[in-house]
Amino acid sequence: MHKRLVFTTISRIFLIVSLVLLAPLGWALEADAHSQEVRAFIFTIILGLGISLLSRLIFRFKKGDYLKLNAKDGLAIVGLSWVGLAAFGALPLFFGGAVDSFTDAFFEVTSGLTTTGATIFTDIETLPRGILFWRSLTHWLGGMGIIVLYLALLPALGQTSFQLFQAESPGITAERIQPRIKETAKILWTVYFLLSLFETVLLMAGRMPFFDALCHTFGTMATGGFSTRNASIGAYGPFIQWVIIVFMFLAGTNFVLHYYALRGDVRSYLRSEEFRFYFLITILMIPVFALVLGLTRLTLTPLRDAAFQVVSIMTTTGYTTADFDLWPVGLRFTLILLMFIGGCGGSTGGGLKVVRVFLSIKMAWYSMIQAIYPNAVLPIKMDGKPVPSKLTIGVLSYFFIFMMLFLFGTLVLTITDTDRCGLVTALSASIASLSNIGPGLAHVGATQNYAWISIPGKWVLIFLMLAGRLELYSILVLMLPATWKK
Repeated sequence: MHKRLVFTTISRIFLIVSLVLLAPLGWALEADAHSQEVRAFIFTIILGLGISLLSRLIFRFKKGDYLKLNAKDGLAIVGLSWVGLAAFGALPLFFGGAVDSFTDAFFEVTSGLTTTGATIFTDIETLPRGILFWRSLTHWLGGMGIIVLYLALLPALGQTSFQLFQAESPGITAERIQPRIKETAKILWTVYFLLSLFETVLLMAGRMPFFDALCHTFGTMATGGFSTRNASIGAYGPFIQWVIIVFMFLAGTNFVLHYYALRGDVRSYLRSEEFRFYFLITILMIPVFALVLGLTRLTLTPLRDAAFQVVSIMTTTGYTTADFDLWPVGLRFTLILLMFIGGCGGSTGGGLKVVRVFLSIKMAWYSMIQAIYPNAVLPIKMDGKPVPSKLTIGVLSYFFIFMMLFLFGTLVLTITDTDRCGLVTALSASIASLSNIGPGLAHVGATQNYAWISIPGKWVLIFLMLAGRLELYSILVLMLPATWKK
């Protein structure tokens, strides 16, 4: 690892986030200029600027030195940046008095940045506005990616840019829209901003206050799930819920397709096999859920509740309008399956990603055909193009590591939280964290929270949340001794 260059890059990222903290500081000042919350934000901003400046002075480098950065350095920058920013972003909550322990603050901010939406707060509506806004803003930053924002704002780094972009991008490949990664990053953030703007306007048209509209837009477009209300989206009317359903679905779609659509190529959605599969799962699940809910009379609005929870869980947003933990076992089991699948590659959704599930199904099908016709040549294709064997091996490897981490999290939770953490709770908490969803079943269900989990259990879930958001490798490589060698 080229430590000097790695830590210099991280210091620049800290500079961006320190300046972003001025936004929640503004809301805190508007509420009470002399509050502990305001002092906590000011202290954190000064600390972040100081760290950034000090790092720039200590780790000096020449412009051409960035050419030395390699894939290992890229993964390390992404992994260390996210861990460091989670700790840094936890300071306003800790020093502002919103939580009693730094572990809880770290858990909450990690949940925000990774767009998980799991919370330790039992009464959200009593939190100060600055803290509420910062929780939701961490979603929006982490949704499209802090590194992608860094690449869009700061000077181009040449070939190094692609290493960083690829290390943070969700999916099996990092898709370029323009030859230069800096331009690709700008385009993705522009599309992200425009969709966020459209949703905010629509939510306000549904008579949602501006502050709430912003916070819920951040949670929707980032597929995060933090709300300003204890009842989540269930506190709002039908219009608001349908708007959020639509934008959750859009957020779970590859943003490159949105870019093409905004340029007039709407058919790009139909040409994407991944999107067609994503749409098919969603459109098939909604009527099934609505039919069962209607027959069991568990809700007065079966279609809306079915559509909301299917899209919310499929896209790993985690917003709720109903206590789905009371639904029939079959529906709850299906929701768990949807948690594993997640959103599309290139979206803000978590999970395994639709593209990996789709390719796995194709590989399984082709292997059965190959058993019948051993001499047949059956290249696996995606969108009409052959998929390189390196990518298919990568999909299988990712699936294996993902399942191992899921089982690891489940096992540890059953040990650390034996009193309340039964098998259903442990299984759902593990996958809800690893897939960046938030709510699970039983004691971490739609109306529950994560406050009761022990400190060791919370750190395990923090690890799973980071691993899931960063596509596993950017976190796992930090544990390898080879990463730290020059």
